[in-house]
Amino acid sequence: QVQLVESGGGLVQPGGSLRLACAVSGIIFSLYPMNWYRQAPGKQRELVAFISRAGDTDYADSVKGRFTISRDNAKNTVYLQMDSLKPEDTAAYYCSLGLNGRYYWGQGTQVTVSS
Repeated sequence: QVQLVESGGGLVQPGGSLRLACAVSGIIFSLYPMNWYRQAPGKQRELVAFISRAGDTDYADSVKGRFTISRDNAKNTVYLQMDSLKPEDTAAYYCSLGLNGRYYWGQGTQVTVSS
């Protein structure tokens, strides 16, 4: 059974940092690309960052230069380091992966950027 569990969200002031983690079980983690998405109230879910099996990365334009995705295959975990946070980064953040034609999602972790 595939499970994804996010952690690390919270309340942070503008300009601050947070590191999200997503622990994955039920698959051979190293074989799968991983994604981080976010969804703000009243908005569609958007792709924030992607990391391939080999560690190649890609980012939404809105977070380039501020967010860094990484993975630790020994720990079956993908991370999202978020720096220089802005109020518009406020959202629920989800990790996900595609397997056998469907996407699996974690329960999400809330990030709120506010003074």
